[in-house]
Amino acid sequence: MAIHPTDGAGHTGRDVPPATVARLPGYLRALDALTEDGVVTTSSEELAERAGVNPAQLRKDLSFLGSYGRRGVGYEVAHLSEQVGVVLGLATLRRVVIVGIGNLGHALANYSGFADRGFAVVALVDAAPAVVGTTVAGLVVEPLDRLTAIVEGRGVSIGVIATPAAGAQDVCDALVEAGVVGILTFAPRALRVPDHVDVRAVDVASELQILAFHDARRTATGA
Repeated sequence: MAIHPTDGAGHTGRDVPPATVARLPGYLRALDALTEDGVVTTSSEELAERAGVNPAQLRKDLSFLGSYGRRGVGYEVAHLSEQVGVVLGLATLRRVVIVGIGNLGHALANYSGFADRGFAVVALVDAAPAVVGTTVAGLVVEPLDRLTAIVEGRGVSIGVIATPAAGAQDVCDALVEAGVVGILTFAPRALRVPDHVDVRAVDVASELQILAFHDARRTATGA
């Protein structure tokens, strides 16, 4: 599914391909780093190097945003950062609920990067009686049976699943039924959702297995 960026006048621009969308957060991180370094304008070569892509790919990606830079000047860092943020939907605050307040849930609840990117964690939910009622990152953990009321009452649009794999689908179903349209899951299993719900999975074990595969190949070839 492509994303439709809009300009300041509210006109819809070109569709942004999913592969480009996947690279935009990397561009935003690079732009943030440039801002911290006091850089006002940047070339496609410098930005591409910081983002870990080639300049031609970066220029093509940014063209979908209607940003082509200026010959001899490059890209204005602040303006381009704003453009990328708008396309990613960061101009509007997104409210988040985290379900599963174990070690990972604790870490996510205390992660300051959410606020820096326009996300507000407004609720923590768990099914364990021993966890419900405790306070984590300034929020009181609430029971799972309050999920619908939490989503509706606090305008939650994104749910984060930090539960074990066995209960992840049930939690996912509950989030969808409550009205959540975006889910980030750390549970190591595939989740089934309706077409109108987007799911992004973070599977650390699988990523480590892929790294192990490449390491084994290098060892076998003596590289």
